[in-house]
Parts: sequence; structure tokens; C-alpha cells
Amino acid sequence: MINSVRQDHEQHADDVPSTDDYIAPVPRISVQAFCESDETAAVVLAAGADRRFSKAHLTVKRGGAAAAIEAYHSMPTPNVIILETSDRSDVLADLDELASVCDPGTRVVVIGSERDVAPYRELVRRGVNDYVVGPIETMDVLRSISSLFSASETVTTGRVIAVVGAKGGVGASTVAHNVAWAIARDMAMDSVVIDLDLAFGTAGLDYNQDPMQNIANAIFQPDRPDTALMERLLAKCTDRLSLLAAPATLDRVYDFGAEAFDAIFDTLRMSTPCIVLDIPHQWSGWTRRALIGADEIVIVAEPDLANLRNAKNILNVLRAARPNDRPPLYCLNQVGMPKRPEIEVKEFIKTIESKPIAIIPCDSRLFGEAANNGQMIAEVSASHATSKMFVQMAQRLTGRGETRKPRGSLLGPLMNKLRARA
Repeated sequence: MINSVRQDHEQHADDVPSTDDYIAPVPRISVQAFCESDETAAVVLAAGADRRFSKAHLTVKRGGAAAAIEAYHSMPTPNVIILETSDRSDVLADLDELASVCDPGTRVVVIGSERDVAPYRELVRRGVNDYVVGPIETMDVLRSISSLFSASETVTTGRVIAVVGAKGGVGASTVAHNVAWAIARDMAMDSVVIDLDLAFGTAGLDYNQDPMQNIANAIFQPDRPDTALMERLLAKCTDRLSLLAAPATLDRVYDFGAEAFDAIFDTLRMSTPCIVLDIPHQWSGWTRRALIGADEIVIVAEPDLANLRNAKNILNVLRAARPNDRPPLYCLNQVGMPKRPEIEVKEFIKTIESKPIAIIPCDSRLFGEAANNGQMIAEVSASHATSKMFVQMAQRLTGRGETRKPRGSLLGPLMNKLRARA
């Protein structure tokens, strides 16, 4: 067992995590929990149903440390053991006995109580990797298991942002590409845009790129894509922004299974801090899986009845499928188009029951010029209000605060006065 403990005495949060409380997906590992109470067992099972646990294999048993010790006398230990202690147990003695039957490399998370008297130094000596004070919540379990592999391993676990339109032609791709540009430029985060509309994708046009290779070279190859392959397929748009383009050809039919893109996403997560998915407007197994598996979701809609219905349906489905995540966000695009009847913004908000992350006004000249020149909105007009909206969206989706100019030292005025007197 690895001796690296992370103390966690924070108050349990009843709310879903905020944007900056990022919890990385759990890798393909086996986790076995031995619980003393039904309440704890139910919480651990709920964590196992979360999207971040989709690749892990979880089993939950009753009996605490005694059951774990008995079980591992005759079977190999998993990657992670979750062990709930009881008031009547001797935690240190139990850990000593568990260590005698535990395989090297197994990580241990202990769920204790405020009445535990075992000092943290002794827990560390016995190989405890994390100690959580009960009663626990679902997010405590997710955060603990995720941190074992995202904080202690030399692996970058990239944040995935998915952008999808509530209806075709609402400008979801334009929003995705401009937000990704702002993340790379204004947030200074290395980012990748993945154009998932293989037949009709426009990311190559928007970024003025014509790469020889694209996502089809990864999806249709027989072997699992690795980091070296993905690096070869990426087109460099800026110093910090790369593009995994769509072939945008009709010489084949692009039908995929639900897990078709998993290997691509997993590989890029290992090397890229931020991944923006430009998801086409369709409802299939793989689009649903990509949306549910993303860390942040933005639904782009126009202010009309079909968009309102579709946006509400998508939001309801994703909220139900992601109970431990912040609800998906949405933005209103092309608002105020001349001579077009529109649903008022306040009525749209009332029906959706949440405010949009942004309300982007219609500006045919600005967006048309950017699209025809292969430019971003900020390249056409950096001071335009819409350019600033994309930066604000980038800040919220990445959990980064507003960029500020560096301030001078607080002691500066005092030092200047002293120099003047000298």
C-alpha cells in the first residue's frame, strides 16, 4: 500500500460541485467497499452510479474491516479498498491485519468518525491513502477516489466541455469554436477542439485550416489511439489551440456505436487541460454518451418555440442522468434578428427555469465576415461586446476568474516616500 495521505476535514457539501471544484473521471479500476452501515453503503452505491465512475468496477459489502480481512485471505485485493470503521473497532489493529493480506499497490480509503482517536501519522504509517470523516455524501466518495489517481499520478486529466445546438443551424459550432479560442488565448490553457460532425463539420473552415489528417484517421483505425497518434492528427491553430478536424466528406456513412469516441477522449484527457467537443445536432447513443460524460455542457438555442421545446427536453434528460453535477448551461444566440418573430428572453427563461450563460445578439455582418474569412469574432473586432461574452463564457466554463492586470506592491507608496526623504 502506498503511504501518501490526504486529510480531508472539509464540511460536506450538499450542493453539486461548482465549476472550479473539478472532479476527474475515475480510470478503469476495481473498487471494493466494506461498510458498517446501510447509510454508508447506499452513498457508495450512489457514487458508483455517477458518470465519473462509468469505467470503474465497484462492489459494496457489509461487515467493515473484519469482512475485508476475511475476504482477502482467499482472494486478491482490488485497486482501491474503501473501509468504514465503527466505534467499537480498533482501527490501527484492523489496518495492521489488513496489510498482512493486502497486495502491494492497493490503495486504502478509510471512512471514520469524529470520535476516532487514531493519529494521522499512524494512519499514514499503515498505508492509508485518504481519510474521510463520516457521515459521508456522494461527492465525498467521488472526490476521494478521483484524487487518488488525478493528484498522485503524473497524468493530466483534461476538462471536457461539450457544446450542442438545441436545433440545427443555431450557431452551436460558432459558439464552440469562439469559446475554445477564448479559453486558449485569454485563459492561457492548452486546448483542443474536436469537430464531431464528421460529414458537415465547419471547424476547419472557421479556423482557416485544411489538415491532411482528421478524426476519421483515429476512429477507423483498428488499434486503440495513443498519444503519439493523436499528436500527429492535431492541426495547430495557435500556440495553445489545436484542432481535431472532421473529414467533412460524404464518401462514407458515419454510423458509430455508443462508445466509439471513448478512446479518443480518454487519450486527449491525458495530455490536454481543456477539450471542447463540437457535437452535431442529433440524438444517438454516442452523442448522448458524450454529453453525459462531459464536465461542462452548453446548449445553444435561438429564441423560438422549437428551440425552447428542444432545449428544455435536453436539459431535463441531462439533469436526470447527471444528479451529482451542476445542471447544464445554455446560451441564447442570434437574439433580435430583424423581422423575425421571437419568444421574449424573459419568457424563455421562465420556461427553462434558469438564466442563460450568455445572450448573444444577432449581428449578421460581424458573424458573416468572420465565417467567410476563417476568423474568430475577436479577430474581426476584439472590442465588440460579443467577443467579451465569449471570454466570460470561457471563464465560467473553466472555473477561471476574470483576468486582471498585476497590481503593484502594497508597500510601494511607503517605500517611495522613504526614498524621497533619503
